[in-house]
Order: sequence, then structure tokens, then C-alpha cells
Amino acid sequence: MTLPLNGIKILDLSRYLPGPFCTQILADFGAEVIKIEDPQGDLGRTLTPLIEGESSRFYTVNRNKKSIALDLKKDACKEIFKKLAAQADVVVDQFRPGVMKKLGLDYEVLQRINPGIIYCAITGYGLTGPWRDTAGHDVNYLNLAGVTGLTGVYNSMPAMSGVQIADIAGGTLHSVIAILLALISREKTGRGQLCDVAMLDCSISLLAYTLGEWAGWGKLPEMGNGVLTGGYACYNIYKTKDDKYVSLGAVEDKFWAEFCQKINRTEYIKLQWDTSLQLDILADVRDIMLSKTQKEWVEFFASCDICFTPVLTLEEMCEHPQVIARDMILKLHNVRGTGRDIPLTGVPIKLSHTPGEAKLTFPGLGEHTAQILKQAGYSDNEINNLRRDGVI
Repeated sequence: MTLPLNGIKILDLSRYLPGPFCTQILADFGAEVIKIEDPQGDLGRTLTPLIEGESSRFYTVNRNKKSIALDLKKDACKEIFKKLAAQADVVVDQFRPGVMKKLGLDYEVLQRINPGIIYCAITGYGLTGPWRDTAGHDVNYLNLAGVTGLTGVYNSMPAMSGVQIADIAGGTLHSVIAILLALISREKTGRGQLCDVAMLDCSISLLAYTLGEWAGWGKLPEMGNGVLTGGYACYNIYKTKDDKYVSLGAVEDKFWAEFCQKINRTEYIKLQWDTSLQLDILADVRDIMLSKTQKEWVEFFASCDICFTPVLTLEEMCEHPQVIARDMILKLHNVRGTGRDIPLTGVPIKLSHTPGEAKLTFPGLGEHTAQILKQAGYSDNEINNLRRDGVI
């Protein structure tokens, strides 16, 4: 079977999460991904927690890739990188703006070597603007985007997300989109281009509906007090008798009506959007939900069509029948001979004719150096000389 990205070669300079997860998605659909690591390796290899000296998190975003170790501060390594870029389709860079320019390996240089090269730069704040050179992490991008200020319980302090929203929804997924769009454009024009993906920009794009809500109501949304953030009984999270939680997403009238009928509160059906009574309705529903365990409530509503789900732990999620049916959790067994398993995300995009393949192979640092250099045109003698001179 020919995968959609078979024949596409990607040079991946990225580290940690946003870029590596982006290139893993592309690798699952057939792209040849070559990790360009410095001699110490991707910093993600040593990010705690460790299993026998290697990060368990490294395995979650680096499957089905190759690795070559190059010190790009050395002229000889720069020449190797340029030869690789001459044959590549995509370069993914996650350094701060200006780093690759200082090395003499930025888009302007590479596109002269290979006019079809697609160069995706993943940065915090973009390649332009007054914050261009500012350091940042996921929490900083979400703070500036206005996301953090809307996340949390009403009349409480802002809460941090349990996942890296700006890194993944911002950096990873938007970079995949950018690269695919650029590949389609190249099919029509023959030219590559620079993809400028800023995690702040992409985090702001996640606020599309929220901005519409602000415009429609004529006032700024309040944390934990909106229709979709905890201000209404029909769309909320409730504690159960066994100190677990369940969620109700009955925004549509029919779902709310069925829920109210099931808990014997039909008087609330017409009060779904009455803001003056929401605190009273919420308090009553909270008391009701405390009368049964999470499992009992799931069983109680099992035959209802009301958008009702338990709040699961990671372990419970991995064992959920819907997750299993969709192959969304894969297991890497007996990692490094420790007897421990690492759960990995499956391929979330299901294509009917060319489905992605999650091959659970992971590159050792520099494992494919000789193979990659041979593909670039280096002879065995030249490779041996590079080793002798300490270039590779």
C-alpha cells in the first residue's frame, strides 16, 4: 500500500514536543523523517521521567524516524546538512528566530540550493513582531492568547491546562496543516516556501467561537461563567457519591429535557437559559448527583440520549471500549528490558484507502548516519574519513 506521503523526505531539527509530534504524524502517513540531532542528542531524550536513562516521553513523539548526529556549528556538518537539504522536501525548525540564519542554514540559503524546499519554522511568537525573540513555553502562549484567563472555576484564580494546548493544537497540528498546504502549492507552482507557525497565533485561532460570544453578548466572557465553561447546569461537571466526576453536555433543548425528566426535575426544562436561576438549579443538580456513584450514574443514563460521560483517569481512558475499538492507545512493551510498558497515542486520522501506519520503531542517536550519508551521495571512504576527522 502506498501511503499519502511516501517519497516525501523531511529533515527534522525540532526538539521536545511540537515539532517531533508534527513529524511523527507525517511519518505515520509515509514521510521519511530524518532527525538532525547534535552529538548530545535531542534534549527530549533526557527529559524526565527516565526509563533506563532515556525519557519515556521521547517514545511518544518519535516513532518511525531515522537519526543522524551533526554538530551544525562545524563547517563540515553544515555542508552535510546542505547536501541533505538539496534532496529533501521539508525542513522543520523549532529554534528561536535567527538561530538558523547565524548558522548560515536559514530558508534564504536553503531555497537557493533547493527551490522546492518547504521550510516550516515553529516558534513561540513568530518570525516578526516585537516579541519575535522572546522566550516562552506553552503556559506563556496561552496566557497572552487570553486562553488561561478564561480557564478555571468561577470567582477563582486561572487554572493551567492538563495538556500542552499551545504546543500541540498550536505548534504541532498547525505545522502539519502548513506543510501539507505548502506541498499542495508546490504541486501547482513547483516552488517551495517558508511556513511561519507561531504558537501564540495558533492559540488565538482556537478562540474563534469565544470571540463570537464576546461580540454577541457585548461583554467580555467571565471565567467559569459562560455557557460552555461552567455557568449553566446543562453543560457542567458534577461530583458523584464516590468522589469521582461525571459530565453533562446537554446544550440542545431535547438533551436537557430528557435529562430533567430522568432526574424528576421537569420544572427546569423551560429554565435552561434563565441566568437568574442558574445558581439555584446548579446547586440542586449537584446535590442530586451526589446521591449515586459515578458507575451508578453511567448505568442510570445508559439508555438516554443526553451527552453524558464519566470523567476518566488516563488509566481508565486506555481501557475504555471506544478507545480500544479505534486503536487509539498502542502499547510499547517491555521498554529497554525493564518489564514496563509505555502507552502511545494511535493514529487519530482514519483514512479509508491509505490509513496511517504507527510503526513502533525508534531511532537511537545517530543510528542511521551512514545510511543517510550514502543516500546523499557519500562513498564509504568519505564516510570513514568523516568519522576519522570527528565530523560524525
